Amino acid sequence: MAWLSLLLFLPWFGVMAALYWWFPRQPRHRTRAVFDACVLALALLVSIGFMHWGYRIGAADVDADALWKQILAVLYAYGGFLAVMTLALLLRPRVLRRS
Repeated sequence: MAWLSLLLFLPWFGVMAALYWWFPRQPRHRTRAVFDACVLALALLVSIGFMHWGYRIGAADVDADALWKQILAVLYAYGGFLAVMTLALLLRPRVLRRS
């Protein structure tokens, strides 16, 4: 049931990934495309891992209701995705400057 949170946030992840891929428009070369593709794949994998982690933490709390597991799963997944994307935005100029 943890996958429900990823399913619900997948369109928003798609919007953020598209904006990351398209902007800035220049420079466009192979190094940037490879770097961006690796970052987006890593962001998705980290998001999936954090989603399962958050779901397990919510499931371990016996006082919380069933919805709390989904809320924690989506919060952890979103936080992991944003952390990778923020780090990538900070590192992208350095990677592109070298090539």
